[in-house]
Amino acid sequence: MTAFFQTLFSRYPIKTKRFLEILPGFVSWSLILFPLWGSILIPYVVAYFIVLFDMYWLYKSFSLAVAVFIASRKIKKAERVNWLAKAKKLHYFEKITHVIIIPNYKESVLKLRTSIQSIAAQTFPRKRLFVVLAMEKREQEARKKASILLEEFRNVFGEIMTTYHPDIANEVKGKSSNEAYAGKAAHKKFVEGGVINFDYATISSVDADSVFDKQYFSYLTYKFISDENRYRKFWQSANVTYNNLWRVPAPVRVLSFLGSLWRTALLIQGDRLIANSTYSLSFTLLKKIKFWDVDVIPEDYRIFFKAFYMLKGNVWVEPIFLKTSMDAPLSTSYVRSLVNKYNQDRRWSWGVSDDPLFIKWWFTVPGVPFVRKTLMLANVLLDHFLWPVNWFVITIAANITPLINPVFSRTTLGYNLPRLAGFILTLCLIALLVMIIIDLRNAPKNPSISRIRKLLFPFEFILLPIVGFFLSTIPALISHTQLIRGKRLEYKVTEKI
Repeated sequence: MTAFFQTLFSRYPIKTKRFLEILPGFVSWSLILFPLWGSILIPYVVAYFIVLFDMYWLYKSFSLAVAVFIASRKIKKAERVNWLAKAKKLHYFEKITHVIIIPNYKESVLKLRTSIQSIAAQTFPRKRLFVVLAMEKREQEARKKASILLEEFRNVFGEIMTTYHPDIANEVKGKSSNEAYAGKAAHKKFVEGGVINFDYATISSVDADSVFDKQYFSYLTYKFISDENRYRKFWQSANVTYNNLWRVPAPVRVLSFLGSLWRTALLIQGDRLIANSTYSLSFTLLKKIKFWDVDVIPEDYRIFFKAFYMLKGNVWVEPIFLKTSMDAPLSTSYVRSLVNKYNQDRRWSWGVSDDPLFIKWWFTVPGVPFVRKTLMLANVLLDHFLWPVNWFVITIAANITPLINPVFSRTTLGYNLPRLAGFILTLCLIALLVMIIIDLRNAPKNPSISRIRKLLFPFEFILLPIVGFFLSTIPALISHTQLIRGKRLEYKVTEKI
């Protein structure tokens, strides 16, 4: 069967590619429009679809709350462990080094300094940390910023170096191509130059606004040494937006809060956990899979699935139960902050552009365990395909059906559909309230935030239906539609102040 699909994709490369590019948007638009035409032709089918979808959303809400609770307890427990002491007891501890790549473009010196300071504050020996500032050559201020930071941290780490990624033909401008350039430069200088032991080195992809827990690299060291499959692992912490959560506008805060919960919950969900934003892997694995790809903007899912299929499914993501704090989108004005969040979700939702490749690999790469590759692909496709759909089905679909088909609204099911859907979704609010309580109890204490403001925070979620539509659903729907049309996304960096 694999040979058949290899032949099919080889014989019709353009047609198969376009079919798979159209597929996500076709599915999304079909589900969005289904209540409109279906309410006239097959109203009972539409009604049951809406009820089942709402039940699915209820299940997701409570399962997320449970996962957040469990993951948060594990994080609290891990924060109390002395990971450096545990790592020092293991063989090879003295050989371990960590290379940290920070790709950046138009980030301020202050923002980069804050991230680097969190690396300098690690409990792990700093002289075995190697920082790479991956600058873009086209940025006019790049060399000036790099000079300031190099001078400030010159004697802090094993070494801090800079790379200047040039615009190269056939490359897509963005984080992935920049990291590929920086990763190869780091390999040449540190590995080929004999500075570090290649077999005992990790490499981390770090967003420019990342603020690490002080034990991150000690924890990573312990996990790396003690894992027999260390050369087939990614390591992922909980990426949360705590840096400036209380400074951003309420609409941005609501969505960023939910995103933090989701990424925290993923830590205990097995193969649903995929490398995202800031993550680590062995330098050996990165070299084996030939570094990051240069033809893509969102690099994290791509590099994981690339490794997964190149190594026949023998690759895993291991959780690090610590928090890595990042910025929620914030700009110089209220409106610009909202635009910033919109652009961020446009870039994130463009991850759907990788789905055609993941589907192709599922069909054509032999020797990968069927059940595992199927479940992993299904999870990714479900998240991506339903991203622009969820809002329409949950928010307005139950009210559209009786409106379009008044005859159906006089039946028992038609009359009760809006009430039943409303009841189910009201139950989801219980799960949301539980998650808010968990997060407020576990978030870092901020004396500048009054207790009254925290108590009023749950009421900000009244904005969620409007905020979710304009800052999450619309960006995702545009990404799906743009992919149908065969257009590419122009990279726009998220402004950080």
